[in-house]
Amino acid sequence: MATEDKNRATAAAILPLVGGAANVSSIAHCMTRLRLGLHDRSLVDDEALKALPAVMGVVEDDTYQIVLGPGTVARVTPEFEQLVEEGREAAPPQAAVSSDDLAAQGAAIKAQQKAKNATPFKLFLRKIANIFVPLIPALIGCGIIAGLNGLLVNLGRLPAVTPALAAMASGFMALIAVFVGYNTAKEFGGTPILGGAVAAIIVFPGVANIDAFGQTLSPGQGGVLGALGAAVLAVYVEKWCRRWVPEALDVLVTPTLTVLISGLATIFGLMYVAGEISSAIGTFADWLLSNGGAGAGFVLGGLFLPLVMLGLHQALIPIHTTLIEQQGYTVLLPILAMAGAGQVGAAMAVYFRLPRNESIRRTIKSALPAGLLGVGEPLIYGVSLPLGRPFITACVGGAFGGGFVGLFNQLGDTVGSTAIGPSGWALFPLLDGNHGLGSTIAIYGAGLLVGYVAGFLATYFFGFSKDLLTEFNVSQDPAPSTVTATGGPHPSPDTGTGTDTGTGTGRANGPDSPDSTDPGSPEKAPVRV
Repeated sequence: MATEDKNRATAAAILPLVGGAANVSSIAHCMTRLRLGLHDRSLVDDEALKALPAVMGVVEDDTYQIVLGPGTVARVTPEFEQLVEEGREAAPPQAAVSSDDLAAQGAAIKAQQKAKNATPFKLFLRKIANIFVPLIPALIGCGIIAGLNGLLVNLGRLPAVTPALAAMASGFMALIAVFVGYNTAKEFGGTPILGGAVAAIIVFPGVANIDAFGQTLSPGQGGVLGALGAAVLAVYVEKWCRRWVPEALDVLVTPTLTVLISGLATIFGLMYVAGEISSAIGTFADWLLSNGGAGAGFVLGGLFLPLVMLGLHQALIPIHTTLIEQQGYTVLLPILAMAGAGQVGAAMAVYFRLPRNESIRRTIKSALPAGLLGVGEPLIYGVSLPLGRPFITACVGGAFGGGFVGLFNQLGDTVGSTAIGPSGWALFPLLDGNHGLGSTIAIYGAGLLVGYVAGFLATYFFGFSKDLLTEFNVSQDPAPSTVTATGGPHPSPDTGTGTDTGTGTGRANGPDSPDSTDPGSPEKAPVRV
């Protein structure tokens, strides 16, 4: 305990001398140095830092480096990271903007939902998402290259180039377990490279010479789930070692024991267990869509927007990644993408049902391009959710679109995505299936059309009560104003930005975004039904 107090005291002494938590943009450490990314170098007090008993010196490079010595730096860094996080959470919130317009109501609802999402289970899911979200750019890039390579192979074009494209597309997936292990250790407070080192055991070809539970292991067995479990175990082993290994021996003993203990547990336990779980996930997904594709698609497509609001969609990210690793694509994402189609259809219906409300119509026109690309939050928090019923009818549109795609899966025409992240029109380059690219694109495109039409019809005929129409089908912004909504392809439909600067301002960056602003209490911003 005395050692922990000393390390925390060192971190607490360093933090104000580098400009406080708000001035720290990144934190890392090597064998001897605490490496900090800083927003404003002029806020650092070099002389005071050098005078601290625990600091051996400072070095200015691409990062600001504080020399603490081997062993000490590994113990001080987690304390420093915790203090920075606490400092950011304690920072004064952005001043709220009071308004009665829909964008402000949406921001209030989102802020309220964010507070509800701060449960231990949902915070754990957020950690899982933080592990996989940084991998999405590589998944997208490699997925598109894989699609291009498949197209060239089917057409018989550029035979000298396709092997190189195959290597580019497959290289990342062959080592994805290493990246998952690295990110997992980083997210759970361990040394990232040790997490990567333990996870690398899973993909090492030499494991084929090892027997466990009466079976010969195979490289990659357990996949990303095994890598995640191995890295979490490595973090706990590392923290256990830090508690009793003398600082003078820490740099030698702790990494060795971390890799040894976690590695043995991975080889003779986790790889087998995770492999069985991964196989079960793939088998269940295939069975579900083969036997009840239409019904399953209807339920998944209809419930995805509420899952996004609750933050529970993050639990699907490892499942998507596991399916991509096993089968080359995830059959769930195209179905879930239909939720965005229902949202677009609902927004278009709102546009036509409220011809006199210039403010809402401008919001829809500016947010619709982002919605078509799968970025649904500007429409969700700027239009449908504050109105109430249109959010429900948007879910109906997503359900019909999901049921349509699920039906074709049930009939044997599998529609999948080679990467997670994009949806809407942005998903077309990543589509793959078992009956050729043309058939896959046609089914997915038709599913989007069904989602648009169903969301539009459900909202147009059932999305408004008489009182709602009376209240909102009037000019609410006679003065000129500017409404903007920006967005692009992203890991999930709960991202994007919608801003209405007419009678008020609402900003929407996702249910988990730290930039959400609450323009008022829920009593001041009721959901309309």
